[in-house]
Amino acid sequence: MPKVALTTLGCKVNQFETETMEGLFKQKGYEIVHFDVPADFYIINTCSVTSLGEKKSRQLIHRAARLNKNAVIAVTGCYAQLAPETLKAIDGVRVVIGTRERAHIVELVERAATEQGIVSKVTNIMEASEFEDIPLFGAPERTRAFLKIQEGCTNFCSYCIIPYARGPLRSRRLERVLSEAEKLVAAGFKEIVLTGIHLGAYGRDLAANVTLTDAARAVLSVGGLRRLRLGSLESIELSPELFTLICNDKRFCRHLHLPLQAGSDEILRAMNRHYDTTEFARLIHHVENSVPGIAVSTDLIVGFPGETEELFQKSLAFVDGMDFARMHIFPYSPRAGTPAAVMPSQVPEPIKKERVHRMQQLADRKAAAFHAGFIGRTVEVLFETNHTGIADGLTGNYIRVYTDAPVTDGEMYEVRLERIYRDGVWGNPVGCVSLS
Repeated sequence: MPKVALTTLGCKVNQFETETMEGLFKQKGYEIVHFDVPADFYIINTCSVTSLGEKKSRQLIHRAARLNKNAVIAVTGCYAQLAPETLKAIDGVRVVIGTRERAHIVELVERAATEQGIVSKVTNIMEASEFEDIPLFGAPERTRAFLKIQEGCTNFCSYCIIPYARGPLRSRRLERVLSEAEKLVAAGFKEIVLTGIHLGAYGRDLAANVTLTDAARAVLSVGGLRRLRLGSLESIELSPELFTLICNDKRFCRHLHLPLQAGSDEILRAMNRHYDTTEFARLIHHVENSVPGIAVSTDLIVGFPGETEELFQKSLAFVDGMDFARMHIFPYSPRAGTPAAVMPSQVPEPIKKERVHRMQQLADRKAAAFHAGFIGRTVEVLFETNHTGIADGLTGNYIRVYTDAPVTDGEMYEVRLERIYRDGVWGNPVGCVSLS
């Protein structure tokens, strides 16, 4: 039985796509092995959001080649879409596939195993018009199931390469969203996370005139589902209908990830973001007042071209006035081909690094304050992993909970939260009784 190892860099969408490719190999009788052991085939799903992601992609190629110099190494994903010639030039690479054609991954690597040269399948992503609907074969090796329902982005933020790597908007048909959700719940998953490159744009390309709210309702109609969570969503795309559904259905996780990206209006304009800090703050305050205990997490880029110390201080002050439960802080990474890469007043790397540190300190204080507000409460936790006797999992509002009590991965428990611990809270399951 041939062995295949798959690995993923980047976002939850990439993770989902790797799982679909893994399912295709399982269907053909391949043995799935860990990426750090010798295999006949290595599949690397790459990321190109930052230069670091591309560097890590190249490192993974070299690692695979060291593990088995005769293996077929296939590279797919955003980096492969944007720079296929660069990847073809790396020793050991035998297959290059962009952000389409993953449905044919098995036949392409099998072809490479019998032919000389490099098999390349990178098409013009800007001509893509249909969602690449690959069924999920087999249950992912996780406790929460990601379900990709949307592809592509047309926002063209000035710093972002993703629209060029993923192409125009394409949505999964509503009946297919429902059937895949039914499959995941039947496989035992308690929580489904809807993901997409531009999730809030779901349905804009479909003749049926459906929306993300319709997709959420379809998934919530599946009997046995305990939780539904949304992936990253643009704040201006949180429609009243969707928010009403979140408020009214208790299975909808009290957690929204709404990227801010910058805390000053000057930088938001330069980024080509379509809101200002006043609008953003007004929305967040409405969300938090309407749903007590909801977690709002966010992304923030520091060191964007033109960000002076004064503008960075404005960003710090704005964030300090918000109640974010979690923040992901990124230094600005120039991407060739984007407007921001050639903007004047690029911020030196040492200053970016120092600003990341300062913003991260604030983010850590915000997270600790949010967690502290739940000490003494009893909440539902879906446990995910267990290492050296300590299990951890997530509440519906995205607090990571740790315990040394005997719990089962993939099951939900009522847990009393006791104290701050690591990046979350230590808890004690009430009677250690599963509610599944």
